[in-house]
Order: sequence, then structure tokens, then C-alpha cells
Amino acid sequence: MNYSALIDSANFNENGLSVAITEDWMQGRTTYGGLAAALCLETALRTFPDLPPLRSAMVSFIGPAGAAVEGRAKILRQGKSVTFVEADLIAERGIATRCIFVFGGDRQSAFNKSFSPRPALPGPEDCPEYIPDGHGPSFLEHFDRLLAKGARPMTGATEHDHFIWARHRDERATGVPAFLALADMPPPAVLPMFTGPAPLSSMTWQVNFLTENPMTHNRWWLLESRADYAGDGYTSQDMLIWNHGGDLVLAGRQSVAIFI
Repeated sequence: MNYSALIDSANFNENGLSVAITEDWMQGRTTYGGLAAALCLETALRTFPDLPPLRSAMVSFIGPAGAAVEGRAKILRQGKSVTFVEADLIAERGIATRCIFVFGGDRQSAFNKSFSPRPALPGPEDCPEYIPDGHGPSFLEHFDRLLAKGARPMTGATEHDHFIWARHRDERATGVPAFLALADMPPPAVLPMFTGPAPLSSMTWQVNFLTENPMTHNRWWLLESRADYAGDGYTSQDMLIWNHGGDLVLAGRQSVAIFI
């Protein structure tokens, strides 16, 4: 079931969201993290439809989720220009994902500059396939993915900085929740350094939205994942996303547990 069909199948009411997550959106024993975060955001936006634009999301992946789940949202604080909303995705065993979303209106500022220009890399039309269908978690097959720079997973590479062109295969998957669902698509940046399969699990993910309405040409986004540390069973990485035209639209950071 593609992204837009899954969202269409969800039941939204005054209590929040309920939906059945299909097997093709699973990542091991739990739901793909990008989808879990997107469902929390959908819950927040449907519960409080008059929120200003999303500025930041802080996501904690607390436990596994799959099959039937429910979404709940509540306002933590509503100020003059900024609103904090907590949203949970609840599975059979309790809270699976907890998000704190920060929504904020525009303010006049003396600054309007990006300090992270997109690197000079080949466009999607000139890049090879990243991971073939059938050679990764099932959720990957909801996305087109091309390797712009770096190495493929589990190849014993030395690189820990990877650039991937990605887009939803579902042409109806548009809007900020769908973009959030795509933003978590790359595997951890240290995975190409692995020489074989090993368990890993995202723990926290924090992203800042640098534009109110992320847009790109032909649905393609350039995603960077760069590890800055790995040790004691954990790795920390930075994540950036540019649109096709080279505008930086998202900056993030993620903590991942690795069992190798």
C-alpha cells in the first residue's frame, strides 16, 4: 500500500488517528521510522488544523509498532507565534513513537542565508541505483533511490558520508508529512562500513524545517547522511536535504544503536 493510500485508509476523529500499517512499510520488527513520524505529524495537523508552519520535530523511537496503531496529539504550549504539540503513535505494547513538534509563524529577520550549499554532484539522471528492490527492508521499495556519492550498505567501505537522490514512487505523496516520511529513508551513515548484516535501531531523530513548504523539481531530493562518531554500541550522524535546485530545506541529527 503506497503512502497516500495508507493515509487515505486512516480513520481520523476527535480522538486522533487509527490505521493499520501494512507489512510493506515495516523495517525489521517495527514500522519504518519516517512513516511513524509522519503519522504523528498527520495526527497533530488533523487534530489542530489551524497550526502555523512546522519548524522542528523531535522524534523518539521508543518501541516497536506494526499492524493496528493509534495516534494521539495534545498542545503543550501555545504562544503568540510558536506552538508546541506532542504526538504519540501507540501500538499494542504502548507508546511506540513520541514526537514534539514546534510550529511557528514568520517573523521579520535581518538574516536570510543558507550556510550549507549543495555540493557539486551528478543529478538523478546521471546516478546509479542505490539499493535494488528486494535487497533491503521492504519499506525502501516505496522510494526511488540513487547513489550520488558514497558507498552501498555492508560493503566494508571507509566512507561515512553519503549522498542519495530519493523520491516517493507514489506521485500523490506530497506535503510536509510525506516529506518527513521520506527524510528518514537513508540507512545509518555507518552501514556501508559494515561487512555483513547486524542489528541496528534508531533511537532519536531531530529535524529542523528550513522552509514552510518544501518543494522540488520532479519530486527529487538530495539527502546527505554523515556519521561523526561511532562507539560503545552507538553512532551519531548529521542529515541534510536539498531540493533539486540546490536549496537547503531540512537539517537533522540522529542517534542510532548498533549491535556490532
